[in-house]
Amino acid sequence: MRIGALAKQVGITVETIRYYEQAGLLHRPARDPSNNYRLYDPGHLERLQFIRRCRILAMTHAEIQALLRARTQPDHSCDTINELIDEHLQHVQTRIAELQALERELSTLRQQCGASRPARECGILRELDNPENLDLGATASAGPGAGCHPEVHPPYPEVDDRA
Repeated sequence: MRIGALAKQVGITVETIRYYEQAGLLHRPARDPSNNYRLYDPGHLERLQFIRRCRILAMTHAEIQALLRARTQPDHSCDTINELIDEHLQHVQTRIAELQALERELSTLRQQCGASRPARECGILRELDNPENLDLGATASAGPGAGCHPEVHPPYPEVDDRA
């Protein structure tokens, strides 16, 4: 199967497939010797569907890589998989709390300007310009990387799990 057909079947872009190859989530396919096109097999399709389901759950590439490695070791305990999901769930819950705090901050800010008036009289701009409001959004972790969680390095050894 060629890359365009694979992308369509999985519901992702060709660029995403190439990115997953570069990131090491998807092994590079064989090439057609006559035209050098990538040729994907059913294993690539299955692996991409797994990766896509993980991405829908907002898992990091490191978490996905750990789960992919775990799949190649079916006799290992699933304790580390449970721990990975528990940690991911905790990060999601933290992010939800951060977003709820951000929502409260924005609602409070929005209440500062209730009528149509010139921008020089806008309460929102006044609040944003106020140097005493440096902590505005601090409860919502508004800085770079907000909502991100650290890379996970599971105990699974590197395995050549080409598929």
